[in-house]
Amino acid sequence: MAASNPHRQYEVRCPVHGFIGINDWEREIINHRDFQRLRRIRQLAWTDQVYPGAMHSRFEHSLGVMHMATKLYESVVRQSQPLLESELGYNRDGLERDKTLVRLTALLHDVGHGPFSHAAEELFPLRADGSERYVHEDYSAAIIRSRMRDVIEDHPLNINYRFKVEDITALLEGSDRAGRGIFWREVISGQLDADRMDYLLRDSLHAGVDYGRYDWRRLLNTVKAVRTSDSGGLRLGINEGGVHAAEALVLARYFMFTQVYFHKTRVAFDHHLREALAELLAGGVFPRPTKEELDDYLAWDDWKVLGNLAAGEGGDHGRRLASRDHFREVYHTPEVPTPADLDHLEKVRDQLGSLVRAEKRAEKSWYKVGNADISVVSDDDTRRVLPLSLHSTVVDQLRATGKVMLFADRQECAIARQKAASIQRNSP
Repeated sequence: MAASNPHRQYEVRCPVHGFIGINDWEREIINHRDFQRLRRIRQLAWTDQVYPGAMHSRFEHSLGVMHMATKLYESVVRQSQPLLESELGYNRDGLERDKTLVRLTALLHDVGHGPFSHAAEELFPLRADGSERYVHEDYSAAIIRSRMRDVIEDHPLNINYRFKVEDITALLEGSDRAGRGIFWREVISGQLDADRMDYLLRDSLHAGVDYGRYDWRRLLNTVKAVRTSDSGGLRLGINEGGVHAAEALVLARYFMFTQVYFHKTRVAFDHHLREALAELLAGGVFPRPTKEELDDYLAWDDWKVLGNLAAGEGGDHGRRLASRDHFREVYHTPEVPTPADLDHLEKVRDQLGSLVRAEKRAEKSWYKVGNADISVVSDDDTRRVLPLSLHSTVVDQLRATGKVMLFADRQECAIARQKAASIQRNSP
């Protein structure tokens, strides 16, 4: 293999963004075996069982997030450079340095995903204090710290930046070490972040639906740094002219979840996958994101799981995955169930009894208010800053989804649906 040229630029063709430019440093990181593993992690788990084109990987999404994060960063600098200089002390070199940091963090933000992405996360082990489960970001940070130090810190281009892996993990985790760079955290993880801006477009394209489309060009054209009175610092926000583009982003996420990610058949396959993985994994959980167990964790990818399933492993749920003999939905509540809906659900559940093989909840909050609310700067002379939820009736009226779905075996779904339909509803 020819020696790398640290000053050479490369392009990767992308179905969403056209061409994604990378330098030699980023290329070496992408070629790292732990990043290449993302080629073997599907972005949308078993969604191809409903939308056959949804076979894309975390690998291409990660490239797209880096590309979109760069667009966001450049737009903010273009509109807010004087504010960034006066409030955070940036100069041109500092802005160029942190742009590279944002690119690397965005590129690596998903490197810790487990097999079939989010579908596996319920089987992540509990933290040492037993309070909650690890999340894929914990694995991403652990992989960067323990396995990618050389490819990040020792590349010739890093002599211009002197990054340590801790600079990347600090931005990824939002820790104090990020310093003034914490401002860019919202580009990586927030309500206007590059992650959702890419996955909505990408997932929509591959699934063959239009639900995830929004006016990203307009949104990029209005994003800026905003001085907020509540925090006394800078936050990512938008001009008032971007309100409808921001609304479209929120609604695109709502539509993609309700129509694609929470599709009843996708939910059934996620259930079977989790149960099959619990059979395959020692102790029913993935290895922890520690130096001692990280190699074992990284050995798990979609290929390994599919090989196990093809070999007849994974118990009854593994068999169902291999033969597409999934549970069928026999009853569901409205997306936002009322107390009367939940009372009716209880009656249906009691009536069906053992016919119910799985009960799944499609729970999601579409927009966070309070400190997480997107700041909007008015277009008039006052330059007043108000949250998006006060500008947008659409966003303000969105309610969290709490839909409950009951599933039965394929051979029993007809009688289960008949029994469910026989339950009389109480008058409102």
